[in-house]
Amino acid sequence: MKKRTWKLYAVWILLTEAVGFLSGWLTREGTEIYNATVVQPPLSPPSEVFPIVWGILYALMGIGAARIYSETPSRARMQGLRLFFLQLAFNFVWSLIFFNLQAFSFAFFWLLALWGLIIWMILTFRKVDPPAAWMQLPYLLWVTFAAYLNLGVWMLNR
Repeated sequence: MKKRTWKLYAVWILLTEAVGFLSGWLTREGTEIYNATVVQPPLSPPSEVFPIVWGILYALMGIGAARIYSETPSRARMQGLRLFFLQLAFNFVWSLIFFNLQAFSFAFFWLLALWGLIIWMILTFRKVDPPAAWMQLPYLLWVTFAAYLNLGVWMLNR
């Protein structure tokens, strides 16, 4: 198949960014409460860093998914797209659990599940289009860092 046009990339990037935007919009009040009341662990970045980093990561996710979508239909391609949407849903829900519910312990275990889904997605993407898999490594690293932050918040705010 491999018909990759700018429109294909635009759709996938916009879809992924929209999920991130909606998540941020739905958690804006919870984020304000979090920033004002929660003790944060060492190495916590300023809150302004998060939308910038997530914007870049969502764009990379969208580009990777577009590359997978444009490949010849196969079982691995379909599994990769399913995993993409599943991890995106887990990503979306984590923000609600962490910021709005401030259920830090549950959010940590949810994040571990997300981490596993990202690895599974990367391994599946690699079978279909290795560059699409490589594009997900910054996301995996950021979620690993987020797990450290989440665990720190949980431990410091029991």
